[in-house]
Amino acid sequence: MTSPAPAATVHKAVILLSGGLDSSTCLLIARSEGFEVHALSFEYGQRHAVELERARAVASRYGAASHRVLRIELPEPRASALTDPDAVVPRGGVAGGGPIPPTYVPARNTLFLAHAAALGESIGAGVIFIGANVLDYSGYPDCRPEFLEAFERALQLGTKAGVEGGLEFEIRAPLLALTKADIVRRAASLGLDFALTSSCYDPGRGGRPCGGCDSCRLRARGFAEAGLADPAVA
Repeated sequence: MTSPAPAATVHKAVILLSGGLDSSTCLLIARSEGFEVHALSFEYGQRHAVELERARAVASRYGAASHRVLRIELPEPRASALTDPDAVVPRGGVAGGGPIPPTYVPARNTLFLAHAAALGESIGAGVIFIGANVLDYSGYPDCRPEFLEAFERALQLGTKAGVEGGLEFEIRAPLLALTKADIVRRAASLGLDFALTSSCYDPGRGGRPCGGCDSCRLRARGFAEAGLADPAVA
């Protein structure tokens, strides 16, 4: 009698999925590398909460094994223009090389990665994908490679799975050194439906992008340099 073939090992990854261009591209990259993808999104009082609808659409369209939306109560919502309802989101120029902009949310990626690690340790997923980028980003310190490397080391030291060898945590930021145009091209090659995604910090009625915030301007520049039309603003 022939012995049954051993079951194939399932490699799982947690994807921090905001519903924007970068995180959606990360989900497709993880899927293309053969991972069983588990998406994780957050409701934290952001004014651009339409991104959660887009995250659900992306996770559903591209076959995420699971998608969780967690609510986080920030200690002080007025500390960021993205969570303070009375704040004005800056328009008219892409930040970078100057002071950290008011759209920075205190410790946001630290909180997100900690939750992703907790989920990963629970389901046996040591790989965490994040759409951090150091070229076309708005100056956020928690998008730097030094931060991601330090956090990865902390997970090995501060989790049962890391200490006992059950998992080797790895934080992957495949878009880290890409321009926004590079990201648009990569997403297009992977078949991302750009119309499902939302990047705007301050969208209007129906989720229509404002066109003037840093995120909108970076996205527009990326599509222009890639020579592609963005259906999200058509």
